[in-house]
Amino acid sequence: VQLVESGGGSVQSGGSLRLSCAISRHIVRTRCFAWFRQTAGEEREGVAAIASDGIITYADAGKGRFTITVSQDKTNGTLYLQMNNLHPEDSAMYLCAAIVGVDYCSGSLWYPAYPYWGQGTQVTVSS
Repeated sequence: VQLVESGGGSVQSGGSLRLSCAISRHIVRTRCFAWFRQTAGEEREGVAAIASDGIITYADAGKGRFTITVSQDKTNGTLYLQMNNLHPEDSAMYLCAAIVGVDYCSGSLWYPAYPYWGQGTQVTVSS
């Protein structure tokens, strides 16, 4: 299972970024994905998740500003996180995560629910 994030960077407060997570071919049929973020010394915090039935859950911190989407075909897939109106407190390492091999997942924002993770992409928002 391979998940590779990209799209992080440095922006000013109020700016936007679009994060991408390339999904390896053999899990492209999975529809259980999520974005998390983590700062030094803190636990991973759920940002947004897609359940197996397509229902999307957002953490309060990103509601109205963040949008999670997934693009999949038979051989390729990409998970996205569009982040608008960024605040300095959004600065973190952002990681994508997946659950594989299940018929149902609830779209949890609890990080132990996800066994597969990317390496992360850093987002820094300056005031």
